[in-house]
Parts: sequence; C-alpha cells; structure tokens
Amino acid sequence: MCRITGFRDFRTRTDYDPTRVIMNMRDTMIYGGPDDAGSYVNKKFQMALGHRRLTILDLTRAGHQPMCDRTKKVWITYNGEVYNFNEIKKELIKKGITFSSTSDTEVILQSYKQWGMNALEKFRGMFAFVIWDETKEKMILVRDRAGIKPLYYYYHDGVFLFSSELKAFYQFPYFNKQIDYDALAMFLQTGYITSPWSVFKYVKKLAPGTYLEIDKTGHMKTVTYWDVARFYTMPPWEKKEKQIEEELERLMIESFKYRLIADVPVGIFLSGGIDSSAVTALLQKNVKKALKTFTIGFEKKEYNEAAYAERIARRLGCDHTQMVLNMNKAYPILDRIEEIYDEPFGDSSGIPTFLVSQLARQKVKVSLSADGGDELFAGYTKYEIVDKYYRRFSRLPHVLRFFSAQMLELLSPEFVETFYSYLSSFLPLPKYTNVKDKFYKLRNVIREDKLNNIFKKSGHFSTGRDLEKLMLASFQGRKTEHDQAWPEKIDNFSGMQMIDFKTYMPDDILVKVDRASMQNSLEAREPFLDHKLVEYVARIPASLKYKKGISKWILRKILYRYVPKDFLERPKMGFGIPLYVWMRESILRKYQDTFEDSFLQAQGIFHVTHLKNMVQGFKRGGGVNAHFIWFVFVFQRWYKHWIEN
Repeated sequence: MCRITGFRDFRTRTDYDPTRVIMNMRDTMIYGGPDDAGSYVNKKFQMALGHRRLTILDLTRAGHQPMCDRTKKVWITYNGEVYNFNEIKKELIKKGITFSSTSDTEVILQSYKQWGMNALEKFRGMFAFVIWDETKEKMILVRDRAGIKPLYYYYHDGVFLFSSELKAFYQFPYFNKQIDYDALAMFLQTGYITSPWSVFKYVKKLAPGTYLEIDKTGHMKTVTYWDVARFYTMPPWEKKEKQIEEELERLMIESFKYRLIADVPVGIFLSGGIDSSAVTALLQKNVKKALKTFTIGFEKKEYNEAAYAERIARRLGCDHTQMVLNMNKAYPILDRIEEIYDEPFGDSSGIPTFLVSQLARQKVKVSLSADGGDELFAGYTKYEIVDKYYRRFSRLPHVLRFFSAQMLELLSPEFVETFYSYLSSFLPLPKYTNVKDKFYKLRNVIREDKLNNIFKKSGHFSTGRDLEKLMLASFQGRKTEHDQAWPEKIDNFSGMQMIDFKTYMPDDILVKVDRASMQNSLEAREPFLDHKLVEYVARIPASLKYKKGISKWILRKILYRYVPKDFLERPKMGFGIPLYVWMRESILRKYQDTFEDSFLQAQGIFHVTHLKNMVQGFKRGGGVNAHFIWFVFVFQRWYKHWIEN
C-alpha cells in the first residue's frame, strides 16, 4: 500500500524546479508510505511521478517505485494490491517475459505492455495507479472497480495533477483552490461528496471502475471498464437456495483468503456484527494460526458492541485486542481531523475507525475490514423502511403528503425522541438510538413520489431549502443529490443497493477506512469487495438477501455454521460516536472559534446570524439536527486549515 502523486505541465513556462515540486507533493503523505520514497522527472515533457511506499509485498529495493520497464519508456506509480498477481505472472512468463522483482507492481507494468488496457480485466484487487507511456506521450490514470483506493486529478490552465489525497496539490505552485459551492451543498446535506466531484472546482475524483487518458495535446478521455449496474440488471440466478448458498460460501472463502497474501502480519477489524464475523469465521477455519482481531468499544452502553466482538473472538480462537473510546481519546483526533480527512468529511465514525487502525498497527501492518456487506446483502435498515414507506404512502395524494410534511416541521425532534422513548417503554417498538435522525429523514422524503428520490433523500440531514437560507454563495443545486440513474426492471432492494454501492460506499465508507488506516501506516483490505464476489452477489435474488423480515438472510445462514445464532442476533448498531452528547457537552465549547462572527464574516459563505441561531438553538436542545451542525463544524475546520492558512 502506498501513496502516489504526479503532474504534467502543458505550458511552456518552467519557472519552478519540477524535482523539488514532486518531492514536496509526495512527502505530504509520508505516513502512507514511510518505508521508501521515489520520484521520476522528465523535463522534456515537463512531467513527474512521485511515490511513497508502505512495504507489504517484496520488502526489498526491487519493489521501489516509480518503476519502469527495461526501455525506460514506460513508468508506473502504484497504490494497492493485485492479489492474483502470481497467476498473471505465470501467464506472462510463458510468453517469455522475465521479472526482476517479486512485487505485483512489475506484474501490472508488464501486463500493460502485453495487453494494454485489456489487462484490467485480469486484475483482482484494489488499486489506483498511473502509467506514463513515453512512446505514446500519454498518461493513464486507473482506479479499481469498487473505488477502494482514492485518486484525485486536477486540470486547469494547462496544468494536470494527480494524487491519492488533495494535500499534495497545495505543493504545486499554480494550484487553484477555488471552492465548488455546489459540491459544498452536497456535503452539507450528506456529509460527503460523490465522485466525480470534489470540494474544489477544478479537482475531480476518478470514478470507480474507470480509467482516464490524457494525451500529448492535453485532451482527456474517460473510459468505464466496469460498472456494478450491469450485474444488478442481469437476470437473477435461477438456482435453488442451497446451491447459491454453497457457491457463495466457496467464493467468499476464495476472496477472503486472497486478502491474506502478504509478506507482513495481517489482522482483522472485528466489530461483532454479521459482516466482520463472517470474514473472521471463514478465515479462521481455513488458517492454522490464530488471527489477530481488533475492536473499539464505547463507554456508552447503547453504542458499545465490544463485548459481542470479544465473545465471538473467543469462540473462534482469535488473538483479540480491544480498546474503549471516550471523549478524551477522541480529542487528539478532532484536533487534526481536517488533516486526516483532507477533503470535508462528515462521517463521525471516522474517529473510532482511526483509533481501531491505530490499535491494529501496534501488532500488524495489514488489516481486513468487512465493508460492503451491508450494500451487497441488503443490511441497512433504511432499505426496508424506504421500501415499506414507498409501498404504503406513494398511493396517497401528493397534497396530503405535503400537508403532513408541513405539520412535521412544527414538531421538535427532541419532543419526538422523548415521546418515542415514552411509547417504547410499554409498546414493542424498535429500540433506535438515533430517533432524531430518522425523524429528519422522514421530513425530507415525505413529499416525494418516486422511490429513487425517496431513497436518495433518505440519507440527507438537510434540504436544499435549508441551504438557500444558510449559504450566501449561490448554488445551482445540480449536485445536491446523487446523480445515479435508477435502472429499469430492477426490484426496489437491488436498486437501493446499487445506488449505495456506487455512491455512499466509495465516497463515504471507503474514504473513511482508507484515510484512517493510511494515517496510521496500515493497509486496510476489503474482502467483500472482490469483484468476482460482487458480480455473483448482485445476481442473487433479493428474496434471499432480505427474507421473513431478516436482512442478510443468505449470509447469516452461512455464518451460523461457524458461529451460534444467539451470538449475533441483536439490533444493528453501526459504528457511530455519541454525536449529540459530544457536540453539545464538549465539541462546540472546545472549538468555539469555529463559529466566531469575525471568521464567518471574513469567510463570506454563510449567513452569520442564521448560522449562529442554528448553533445556539442546538445547544439549547432545539430542533436542529446534530449531524448538520457537525457537517458545518467539519467544513469550518477544513476551511481554516486548508484555505485560510
């Protein structure tokens, strides 16, 4: 695992030292590659490649990057792992190709020379890499199918930059950091920015499953080589449940075992939930040595799953380590959250994810994370809620729903939470820990008629109307919702899974894990996101993912062969912090300069009085969503660090 960066300057002006610039860009990400550093500069073409290395495979200097072929005309800088590289290497050796290292980097390079971009069809893994092909005077950027590894690019005024993280771009002397206010509006609604957009007007994220070519004239072409929608829209498997169950188990074991390939110790993040337990259980049965597992717990009981994780680890015979998170342990992360997530990022579970990565790094250099299970196996409660809502309320007249939404606006979320808690004391209602969030989401979606709009807005904590009141800077609104088409002839659950796989997963979940792990010089691997496994699961009928009111039906059936059912049957908790309590009791008081009048006025983005009233209303316990205040807080911290300084 590594960090990569580079540039191509198409202008004739050369009033900077490209060698010094690429070194500065690369070294902004030392934590992501503390073991080695390299750069390649070609002044004839005013281009450069930079690399920071975290050694996982081939720990020798033979794996040094950027790497070139024997002609020194084709170069690569690469971040990731291609797990089936040995099989591909054998195929290339049969064609007469020789190798000077045992790394997967050289296999990718030789595969490109042998098969061109068709080589991507062979790779199983996570990767973001850039190839400079001098013979064609072309630079090629590639990102893996699921979007596990990040890759940003910038193109403005004849300058093309790329990097694993935004922070490298600040080291290029002509980087234009103009904010994209439409992208900011998206962030303030959802807590993240969906690719291809970024917080900056001239910076884009390379979308998962695509590659970009920029030729000698500066012309860019983007090609999609893989799209999960293709598999969700294919006919479901016409097989018996037992057969699908057996095939799925074999494919999971194969995919999970691939993620153990390394020349360094490997561990697993174990939350005690279905997904991480499945990864741990299937692997522990197929390896001889006790797996090292890591868990973060919380002092507040309603957020704490650590005891469940410990129980499962003992049952499976794992070497388990855990830590309890409280506000004092969170402060050091909050103090530098804008550096860890160097684009505004609002998922507060990034804090415990950082800590579990820090904990794991004390014993291992690679850790498996079970992300993607909820998207693939319909694990989110919102799928059921949205589906039921759509079926029950879409038949009601729009005017009635609109009137209902207006009435809900009059209710305080705090009152709703208190009343729900009172009802739960004598009625068999679900024991939600986030009633306020669910109430906000209900208010957002109740006006909508179409399922895709209902689903998209079900994740929003604010609306476009809220932002029009709050933001001084105008925005078009074109990025306030995920721009993903809802395919025809697809069932409700599969459609929602597909949208999440293409938006929420790569731009929230995977960003969180990547930044938290790499900041700790830890490689995080995603066994559920092997594309062979994804393609198979996408075609499993929705009735086998959600059945008899139970999510992840078929995954649970497999897991129960390894772990007793009563170890796992409990309400889904997620991995969030006690945000309402922390914000109100500690965070806003400690970081009060974030909302100072002078700063807000000089910044010129928000209506000062309106924002201050929102913050004060939240402090008093009024009807303001904590997530929205948190999103503004995160953005302000980011702005102070990266724009104002």
